[in-house]
Amino acid sequence: MTATIGAALDWWARSQPSSPAFAFAEETLDYATVESWSSRVARRLVEQGVAEGDRVGLMGGNSVPWPIAALGVMKAGAVLVPLNPRFKPAELRKVLDDSGAQVVIADEPFIATVEAAAGLGAPVKPVGFAEIRAARAGEPDDFRIDRGADDPIAIIFTSGSTGLAKGVVLTNRTLMSIVFEASLTEDGFHRGSTSILVLPLAFTPGLVWGMLMTTVLGGKIVIESELVPGRAVRLIEEHKVEAIFGVPLVYQALSSAPEFADADLSSLRTAVVGGAAVPVPLLEAWAAKDVALRQIYGMTEAGGIATSTLVSEFREHPGSCGSGLIFTRVKAVRPDGTDCDPGERGELVIAGPGVTPGYWEAPEVNKDVFRGGWLHTGDLGTVDGEGRVAFVDRLKDLIITGGINVSPVELELAIAALPGVAECSVIAAPDPKFGETPAAIITAQGELTEQHVVEQLAQVVADYKVPRYVVLRDEPLPRLPNGKISKTEIRAEYADLVDRFPRIG
Repeated sequence: MTATIGAALDWWARSQPSSPAFAFAEETLDYATVESWSSRVARRLVEQGVAEGDRVGLMGGNSVPWPIAALGVMKAGAVLVPLNPRFKPAELRKVLDDSGAQVVIADEPFIATVEAAAGLGAPVKPVGFAEIRAARAGEPDDFRIDRGADDPIAIIFTSGSTGLAKGVVLTNRTLMSIVFEASLTEDGFHRGSTSILVLPLAFTPGLVWGMLMTTVLGGKIVIESELVPGRAVRLIEEHKVEAIFGVPLVYQALSSAPEFADADLSSLRTAVVGGAAVPVPLLEAWAAKDVALRQIYGMTEAGGIATSTLVSEFREHPGSCGSGLIFTRVKAVRPDGTDCDPGERGELVIAGPGVTPGYWEAPEVNKDVFRGGWLHTGDLGTVDGEGRVAFVDRLKDLIITGGINVSPVELELAIAALPGVAECSVIAAPDPKFGETPAAIITAQGELTEQHVVEQLAQVVADYKVPRYVVLRDEPLPRLPNGKISKTEIRAEYADLVDRFPRIG
């Protein structure tokens, strides 16, 4: 297989060695530096016993060593497992067990979390970012082990159809298909394109559409360690950024910055937005700057983006997510698998070259989710007569807060373990900033308090998962005839939850 990340990086390092690749606040790395540095990291990993196909975790915030370590893992022939830096030890342990990763490269502030997770199960070897930094010095190097077209190069964990984390496999073939398709559309990605990333590298937008897209196309990506709206606006202007992607929260923050009003954003060819509904006033604010906020529909299993609104249609169809991509089809189907009529609600299914070959070591789930050549999303939507997709609701119960999936099942299990909890159900509550936030409805016993629930959960799950609304009740939760808790009835009963109960935190 010659179409690999390593091969692309080698080409750009030889043909444009001094061209910028990754621009951080503190420094910019050119292609020659990225090539040799990541090769030395790869060589060290192999010398330390990392074998082809081994899974290697990577945990840390956006920083200079992160993309170097990621590329180093891939060039060692290993499989990259990007880890959410907000994980608590128990969450990290679950992903390590599912992936089989026995080595985790981690920024120093996260070493303690890795060690704590290691103490909960099989041994894990932590490799600090200091070792990655130490590999920067040395002779030019082009070491790499290329994997086959359909061999995994990364496993990105996301909440799957069961509501529990599943590892989405990324191969060289799926990645190159994503890049190829994107470079043929209006997405602002082309040879030498410039983008900006204000999201974490550890998720699909940062890893696939940020770092890897840039590396294959020989472009430049401006990587921010955190979202500072005014600074991001200035960087778009300074670097003549062509592409930006994010959740509505990102665009709201940028458009609210004082610098936005007078900024020259004419370089932006596209601004991709997804993860939550986009308010029309936000579309209008960016349209006033001649920037089309192009709504998408997608998921990690489909490479991140399966549809995107055409620039020519973003004003006329603000409720649409577009009509697929050049080679990617999206349709709505009935429970019996037949195609829905135009405008009829059904499950959205996706077929295209960027769809994952499946979840990591989950054959039974794969049989259910990937059927008849289609990825069954578990999402409810419509497709009009001209192929435009509109997202309606989630058939799954996932909560999307700030563009990040939160599994109610995970929270319900954690809450059920607390003293005084008889039963519980976690639903989504509307949130003006993050779109949604978890709300816990609990049948309580004893002296349980709302604050105690929040404080206890904050010790075992990442902060964005902690419910901001906790409702304690005496009566049992409503149930279906089969004995399962009826979330439909709970949602109806607590439709005005944010008006009736205080927000915690």
